[in-house]
Amino acid sequence: MQTILYADCPSGISGDMFLAACLDLGLPLEHLTSELAGLDLSGYRLEAWTELKMGLKAHRLLVSVEEEHHHRAYRDIKAMITGSRLAGEVKSRALSIFDRLARVEASIHGVDLDEVHFHEVGAVDSIVDIVGAGIALEYFQVSRFMASPLPLGSGSINTAHGLLPLPAPATLALLEGIPVYGTGIKAELVTPTGAAILVTQAQEFGSLPAMTVTRTGYGAGTRDLPDRANVMRLFLGASRESLSLEKLLVCETNIDDMNPEYVPFVMDRLFRSGALDVWLTPIQMKKGRPGFTLSILTRPDQRDSLLEIVFAETTTLGIRMFEVNRAALPREGRTVETPLGEVKVKAVLRNGREELIPEYEDCRRLAEETGRPLKEIYDQVRKLADNSR
Repeated sequence: MQTILYADCPSGISGDMFLAACLDLGLPLEHLTSELAGLDLSGYRLEAWTELKMGLKAHRLLVSVEEEHHHRAYRDIKAMITGSRLAGEVKSRALSIFDRLARVEASIHGVDLDEVHFHEVGAVDSIVDIVGAGIALEYFQVSRFMASPLPLGSGSINTAHGLLPLPAPATLALLEGIPVYGTGIKAELVTPTGAAILVTQAQEFGSLPAMTVTRTGYGAGTRDLPDRANVMRLFLGASRESLSLEKLLVCETNIDDMNPEYVPFVMDRLFRSGALDVWLTPIQMKKGRPGFTLSILTRPDQRDSLLEIVFAETTTLGIRMFEVNRAALPREGRTVETPLGEVKVKAVLRNGREELIPEYEDCRRLAEETGRPLKEIYDQVRKLADNSR
């Protein structure tokens, strides 16, 4: 079963609206706060409440900042996220969003990518919104993310660069190839942060797909609009489509002159930095030397950060890459309560039947804590998971 998230944006989208809608959908504020603590970012506080927008109850989110830092270089934000304690998939999502923003800004202002200095987007609240979006998508275990066409306002807006027309140049560049429509409203309806979240994370833009809706969440914007409630909606649900298709990259290199004791550390760094899979293949190299091929499966937006790790941590001088298509069975994450503690499982739809697979790390932790064989832990979790369905 695929977990589908659909973003309905009749009044546009901003980073705080998206995150507020996630809170209304069921993302616990405590979970968001604790996960954000893995980021080396201080001087802010999250406040959330509900309010009415033209009679519709929606969540509002405010990032209260003690001291605003208006200028941050892309390289600094990238280093902050890469060096954080965030989960690998959250890092991957956040880095891809900032990478897209940086490339747009570099093109608009004619500067090198690493020299891009964010102003509004580099502020603390925008970093929280972007990293928080990654946390939310991982929390809901979204396997397919879709969004509606986006409404655009008009007029002008004051920025660090001066008075700019709406939609803002960065927003307009981000939305190239995305379905949009005009509203006649003199206001910014789609912000660069909101656009970047959707453009990098949503796989499709269009009408609501065939799905069974299980929950809805409303996120409110800051202003009141003249002709509509300033809210966006998130629909969370399921579809029984058989496969999800995705374009990925395989990056690999042959190595025969490296201390093998380094290999587990390299693999661990790659996994923690968002690699989908890492594996070794023994090979025979020139002059009869034994060696191995280090292979990495990754999403395209994670390529550069993973290649940097390989060049820094191994003796290789070059890495080859090729694109692959992956077909994946629908799956979603769940948590099973056991007498020994909580264990995460994957629910996979195979041949029309649901299969529950315990997560190794949780089972290993319980085995180490209790001294019981790992196989017994697996068997008990499977039995409890089956009974809980």
